[in-house]
Amino acid sequence: MLHLRVMAPAELTDDVLTILESDEAVSGLAVFRGGGIKPEGDVILADLAREAANDILEQLRATGLHHHGSIELEQVRTWLSLSGYLAELRTPGYSADAVVWADVTQRSYEETELNWAYLSFMTLATILASIAIVVDSQVLLIGAMVLGPEFGAIAALGVALVRRRPALLGRAATTLLTGFLVAITMAFVFAVAGRFLGWITIEAVTGDRPETSFIYTPDKWSFVVALIAAAAGVLSLTSAKSGALVGVFISVTTVPAAGNIALGLAFGAGSAIWGSALQLVLNLAGMALAGWATLALQDIVWSRVSLRRARSEARARRRML
Repeated sequence: MLHLRVMAPAELTDDVLTILESDEAVSGLAVFRGGGIKPEGDVILADLAREAANDILEQLRATGLHHHGSIELEQVRTWLSLSGYLAELRTPGYSADAVVWADVTQRSYEETELNWAYLSFMTLATILASIAIVVDSQVLLIGAMVLGPEFGAIAALGVALVRRRPALLGRAATTLLTGFLVAITMAFVFAVAGRFLGWITIEAVTGDRPETSFIYTPDKWSFVVALIAAAAGVLSLTSAKSGALVGVFISVTTVPAAGNIALGLAFGAGSAIWGSALQLVLNLAGMALAGWATLALQDIVWSRVSLRRARSEARARRRML
């Protein structure tokens, strides 16, 4: 169940009410005439089934409401309502599977902001991965993989392609590239300092590392894992269930590969540099491809669900006549 709040100019209120009143997915509706101060107008509240959110939002956007007022959606975690339960039963699809594209797109823009927090997390994760490689610790490596924030930008690439948003595509690619360049540069400085202090030796970089050697030895499974992890990650981001996202973070070798590239650069170890670079490219390419394919499939599926809903509502209106 979703809660909708609309701030509407008075001249658009009746149009908004018509859209909401006529939709079977809306289980609760209230209007406060003159309740809006900025912008001046009316406040409209509604409860609706998550499965119908895209159709209702498209109709509201068609009125130009978002240019003169505001449309807000929020998830209702706990609710007790017979009318709400019946509205969900009447609406095709399942709430947990429903993709609310406005929410996904907005989150994509937020996740691709090239801000201090993003660069800090990328840098800290990459340095932590470098330390994990030096001490050959899978525990530290998992911590670095969870800490890395890059998956949001990778998922945004798929959102941009499916929703045809070239500005988001450029923003996501820039954030991803800049993030890795800054993180590798800072990890390189850390590695050089460690080499100068004698804390890191060439043997730690090029020697036998049974726990972390997979970072610089990519194979076919690297690409397969990236595909599976990205598909699971996108499903976690778009559905109402996101518990699997941590599993995605510890499945892909992006941040560890960046950390090993930095170590290889500090010691001039070409095998570490090229092997890790290939691992990084394979993982990024696989994740971007799988993210796009998963989102494209969801877009096709929910387009058909919307058509089913439209036909169902048309039949209901004919019966009323």
